Amino acid sequence: MPAVVRNRSVPNIIVSTADYERLTDLATASLERLPEVAEELLSEMERAKVVKDGSVPDDVVRMGSTVTFRSDDGRELTETLVYPVDEDSDAHKISVMTPVGAALIGLAVGQSISWTARDGRKHQLTVVKVKQ
Repeated sequence: MPAVVRNRSVPNIIVSTADYERLTDLATASLERLPEVAEELLSEMERAKVVKDGSVPDDVVRMGSTVTFRSDDGRELTETLVYPVDEDSDAHKISVMTPVGAALIGLAVGQSISWTARDGRKHQLTVVKVKQ
């Protein structure tokens, strides 16, 4: 398998031990069904600073966080980051197994990241607010 070369700078991210373990298992189990998102989530977990449960700062996006972020078109969106089984677009619950969900995990208020949509278009988002 050829190596994936990334030429983007990425912010430091923080995840709890529990989120790290569950998200790594989820991404590994999804490699055949959703390879691009699964590989991106695994990449995020590989570079994450893993801290003990309860030690993730309140301004960092974790599973279950409600996050307000600004998209590259200037719109502000508020979504709750959830596992795929709880995804509900009408209730503004976005799965971590979507490109934007995988991009959000572990980011702190003020951090920005580039991500690639399923249609191949590149986007950038900036975290504005996080509520636990």
